[in-house]
Parts: sequence; C-alpha cells; structure tokens
Amino acid sequence: MTVSAVVFDIGNVLIEWQPETYYDRMIGRSRRERMFDELDLHGMNDRVDRGENFTEVVQDFAAENPDWADEIMMWHDKWIELASPAIDHSVRLLRALRREGVPVFALTNFGKETFAIGEMHYPFLEEFDRRYISGHMGVIKPDPRIFEMVEEDCGVAPGELLFTDDRPDNIAAAEARGWQTHHFEGPEGWATRLVAEGLLHREAAE
Repeated sequence: MTVSAVVFDIGNVLIEWQPETYYDRMIGRSRRERMFDELDLHGMNDRVDRGENFTEVVQDFAAENPDWADEIMMWHDKWIELASPAIDHSVRLLRALRREGVPVFALTNFGKETFAIGEMHYPFLEEFDRRYISGHMGVIKPDPRIFEMVEEDCGVAPGELLFTDDRPDNIAAAEARGWQTHHFEGPEGWATRLVAEGLLHREAAE
C-alpha cells in the first residue's frame, strides 16, 4: 500500500532514552537497580507524558520518597542527560525524507515541559511537518485514542501511515488501527525499510 506520511517515535528512535544508563553512571548499577525496584520512576514519568507539570510531579515524588529524594531530583535537574545523545543516523533519515517531499510526523510520549527542553538541545525536533506530543494531547501510547487523534488531525488514511517505534506494544496498537509499522531496532533496519518502500534511494538513506 502507498505510504503518504511517515511517523516517527522520538525516544530510542531519534534520541536515546535510557534513564537506567544515566543512573548507573551516577550512583552505580547496584544502587540504581535497588532504586528502580523500589520506585516506579517510569510511572512517575508517564504522569508527565500525560500532561502533568514536570517540576511538580518530580518534586512531589521526591517528597514522598525522602530516602531517594536526591536521586529522584536528578530526573528533573539532569533530564537532558537522561535524554541523550541524538541517534544521528535516524536524524539523517528524517531530513532525507523531508528533502524528498515526504510528509514526516512525530508521535511521541513526551511531557510539555520536557519537550520544550528537548527543543532547545535538539533543533531537529522542530523539523517535523506535524508533531503529536502526548503531554499536549492528554493521552499516551499505546492508548488507541492517541492514534485516532492523529488520524483525525492529519487527514491521512490509517493504511497510508508508516509508523516506527521501539516498543512492541505501541507497534501493536498502531497495527490495530490499520497503520503500516516498523519495529525500530536500529537506524540501519529503518533505513532499509524506507528504501524498500521507495521513499528513499539507498545513498540518501546512509
């Protein structure tokens, strides 16, 4: 089926998002493992991605868990170090698609405030034709509603959207809506898929 628009996830597709790796560096792996076993830090982050205020959520969570308060506040104060580095090959693919005139959208679980921080550090986040940011939408992937909202806004038929994401649950939710999908496991495989779809020439995908 024809692809009329390409939809990128951002975390672990365009920007590495591995908070555990950051904490391993800062507090050591064994302490990090204990921290993540005791605290639902990703659940805390989901609240931000649904639109709650970043600072308030993290400060409240730190106050509720005083034994880990300093470490929890790193999630806020050093957030850009958790969300780094950019995945350069993926960024090149984004830009190559746009040079070819292919509409490119972002669909990402991201807080309102954290996305604004990301924009300051990663200019390519401003280069999409359309951006669907969960914090502004009030719903996160893999909730089917977020995919429905994209369809309603962009006007592209579900079967003509090609979506890449690193999480299988998000891929499954998109497929259930009739989207074409690519499970992102690295930029090389994504480049191969874009070439196979006729969206990029091999040279442009490198």
